[in-house]
Amino acid sequence: MTKAKPSAPPLRAAVDGYRKGEETRARILNVALTEFGNSGFSSVTTRQIAKKAGVNLPALTYYFGNKRGLYLACAHAIVARYRDGLAPVAEVYSATLRAPLVPDEARTLLKRLFAELARFLLSTAGNQNPALFVQREIASPGPAFEILYAELWRPGIELVTNLIIQASNGLLSEKEAQVRAVLMISSLTGFLSGLPVIARTAGKADYSGLVIAALDGQIEALERRG
Repeated sequence: MTKAKPSAPPLRAAVDGYRKGEETRARILNVALTEFGNSGFSSVTTRQIAKKAGVNLPALTYYFGNKRGLYLACAHAIVARYRDGLAPVAEVYSATLRAPLVPDEARTLLKRLFAELARFLLSTAGNQNPALFVQREIASPGPAFEILYAELWRPGIELVTNLIIQASNGLLSEKEAQVRAVLMISSLTGFLSGLPVIARTAGKADYSGLVIAALDGQIEALERRG
């Protein structure tokens, strides 16, 4: 009599297990973003994160290795959120920047870029955890600084710098354009940091439209070399 082969585990069970694993990983990551954002890398323990995420310490170690691995995973998650949020325009810019632009084209692209960035940041303004995490890395560079710099800040500054140079018809040097790029980007992130105060002082408004209009004015000024 032929021995029956053991049946393979049902596919659904495997899929359910994978989904639960991803949910657990995401839950740990979200708690870590909150804790690291609020208190910084050195003040937070993996035991504290595991407890607040409702998992045991071995589960956290399984997904992230150690505290540094979890912290770096937070940085990669932030980069992924930006890429997903700005995906609709990313391909357009990379395709367009292969060839030189006339000033009007560069200004149009700059406006579109900052409009998308403003909408994305304002739509996630209520989620302060990634913002606090990023602010801590800027103020006091830690283990995640190089990831955020290489994958988020440097590419963004290089893109805006390139567009500013072309928008000014080459009248601005690379260093001058870099300073303007950083000022424009930081003015937007700075506005977001002060948004709760502004909203309480001025009340509800279409801040997205107001911010985009203000940035458009800065971009139009490039025509006059500013």
